[in-house]
Amino acid sequence: MSGDSNNEATATPVSSSQAAQVQPLVLVTESEGVLSLGLNRPDKRNALSLALVDQLRQAIETRRNRPAVLLLTSTTPGIFIAGADIGELHDRGEEEAFQAINVELFNAIARWRWPTIAVIDGPAFGGGLECALACDLRVASPKARFAQPELGLGILAGAGGNWRLPELVGQGIARRMLYLGEVLDASTGYSVGLIDGLFEDPLTAAIAWTNVIRSKPWRALEITKLALATGEHASTRVVDILGQAILFESEEKRARMQRFGRPLAPDPGF
Repeated sequence: MSGDSNNEATATPVSSSQAAQVQPLVLVTESEGVLSLGLNRPDKRNALSLALVDQLRQAIETRRNRPAVLLLTSTTPGIFIAGADIGELHDRGEEEAFQAINVELFNAIARWRWPTIAVIDGPAFGGGLECALACDLRVASPKARFAQPELGLGILAGAGGNWRLPELVGQGIARRMLYLGEVLDASTGYSVGLIDGLFEDPLTAAIAWTNVIRSKPWRALEITKLALATGEHASTRVVDILGQAILFESEEKRARMQRFGRPLAPDPGF
């Protein structure tokens, strides 16, 4: 399990649906002690569709017992995860809420037995930020921005934002991001502890961090991660799922999502 092998990395697409066979949405690169999951939906800025979520979960599940530092990145510079796929989200109801689609993906990332790093080279909004929050470490470029706009769409930040976000940045900043839709730039995100490193080239920095991490014994890394997890607060998972089930059925949510992306009239109060 040593991390000093010079074996060449191999890249393979993950496919879990017929559509994915046309264009894989996740590219998996494996080398000694490193598992890189490259999000590959640039036309939608890596918005989390059901197909993309399924492929990520499959990539993680099929490799969950292979010691590796997990890197979550994008195949396209300037992009991370723009959020959930609003078109799909608009049509989801209480059944999909109880399926906890994004919740289970982000929990699978959080439960990866060894350290995980999110490489953020663009906006991480909504589910994109919640995905990054599920990782142990986050490195970003100056292009990164962070927001939890779910309440403006008539739903909740119900896949970890309601509890992982305040654990990192405190209740005050979390309230502003959730209630007011405040957007943090990369510099602010670094200053408040939302990200762990700010670099012009975050992928190169993440690889350097990965090399440091994988030089340590895998079992010691695994036990340390378990020990750190014992200090976590109780999650809001039950409230998130129940609340999302109610809101997914609301006409308010559907109306807000139909308006998503349309230009808004300027607010005279600002």
